[in-house]
Amino acid sequence: MLNLGILISGRGSNMESILKSIKKKKIPINAAVIISNKPDAKGLKIAEKLGVSIEVIESKGFKNRWEYDKKIISTLIKYGVTPKNGLVCLAGFMRIISPEFVKKYKNRIINIHPALLPSFPGLDSQKQALDYGAKYSGCTVHFVDAGMDTGPVIIQAIVKVKENDTVETLSKRILKEEHKIYPEAVNLFARKKIKVVGRRTIIS
Repeated sequence: MLNLGILISGRGSNMESILKSIKKKKIPINAAVIISNKPDAKGLKIAEKLGVSIEVIESKGFKNRWEYDKKIISTLIKYGVTPKNGLVCLAGFMRIISPEFVKKYKNRIINIHPALLPSFPGLDSQKQALDYGAKYSGCTVHFVDAGMDTGPVIIQAIVKVKENDTVETLSKRILKEEHKIYPEAVNLFARKKIKVVGRRTIIS
């Protein structure tokens, strides 16, 4: 069985939705470890309650991203989340991971983004959508590559933008969809249903 490592920085609501799906035996993957770069991340307590191992690796004091990521990788490997038998999920992990990390775990790191990529990458995507006057937004689960939210798309969910939407109301509706499609993407990966061909993913 594949081993899953999830990287978080905060409340971990997407992490929680994935872990609960695993606990209900909906996803054939072993939740091996949750790693946070912040010791006060609320998601750590949730992971503990759900019986998953936790590790805190603070990101202060490292020369560069790769120096920090080497520490993350050694922890992942300790829990069996290897480049051959692992999947890494970014769930509100507020760091850009290094190209070396991406290369080592090629097509084994996935992320969720609160917009319909390639529209509105980076931070404050919901605000970007509202400022642009978009009629639809949503969320995207994608493989991580060396760019900013540029990896191959796995699944997307569409959310209609209402005329009276604020960043908060739009974000809340998008988050509901995130909680559905992120576990679905993990399930597809665990069942070996995803094939990456260039920029495209083919779901079997």
